[in-house]
Amino acid sequence: MDNSLRDLVRRRASNYCEYCRIHQDADPLFRFHVEHIIPRQHSGADDEDNLALACGHCNRRKGPNLSAVDPLTGSVTLLFNPRRQEWNEHFVLNEGVVAGTSASGRATVRLFQMNEARRIQLRNDF
Repeated sequence: MDNSLRDLVRRRASNYCEYCRIHQDADPLFRFHVEHIIPRQHSGADDEDNLALACGHCNRRKGPNLSAVDPLTGSVTLLFNPRRQEWNEHFVLNEGVVAGTSASGRATVRLFQMNEARRIQLRNDF
């Protein structure tokens, strides 16, 4: 992946994690990752339609996963896809806490552990 593609992904996301909404400047010790929404091991491409900006926390917890369990229904559901879905249709942010409002949102929040105390603080501090 070349630098121009990485820069495009960062600009498009305005330097926010496209999953948990932490800004890069709120977590300056760790550079955010340009990650594959559909991992390469699942035939995900290195093109802009399959790339998202993710903080290290979200990227590590996502790993190669494509789905997770919705804690409300117990059903397996696809994870939130920032290229195909609108963040505001799947999540709400209230005082630094991210809540899923759909099966996909709830499963993503749970798998990514978005509401650990430090994550909430980083969202509130910026």
